[in-house]
Amino acid sequence: MSTGFSIFIVSWTFILVGLLSIGGFFMFRKFLKKLPKEDGRSTLDWEEYYVNKTKHMWGVNEKKLLEELISPVPELFRDIARQKIASKIGEIAIQKNRKAISQDILIEGYIIATPKRDHKFLRKKLDEKKIDVTPYLALFNEN
Repeated sequence: MSTGFSIFIVSWTFILVGLLSIGGFFMFRKFLKKLPKEDGRSTLDWEEYYVNKTKHMWGVNEKKLLEELISPVPELFRDIARQKIASKIGEIAIQKNRKAISQDILIEGYIIATPKRDHKFLRKKLDEKKIDVTPYLALFNEN
């Protein structure tokens, strides 16, 4: 075998092992989210519960705002992000006994559901929409 072919085989081996590791990591995370907690429901079960329980509470404007806010999320992960964020918004709406999802509840749930590293993108998007972030500063600092 030539040296070039050996390098090619070794390179492909590292690439495949790397790709399989990345895929395995995401599959394992999904598996962990599907495991039941103390209450008998998994994280994914609760997300689905809150989304289904509050489906009727979403107005057209709130749905559009949610879509605009998650637009910076890469297309591949957007459905997962939408489910996670919508479930947190629904959970907050239920806790506060609201009859409809308002812009305030939507933004509060979005801030709580997203990691701190993504808050700068959210603030930028809210500035573009001319939405005042002052009422939510405490939430940005908590997360």
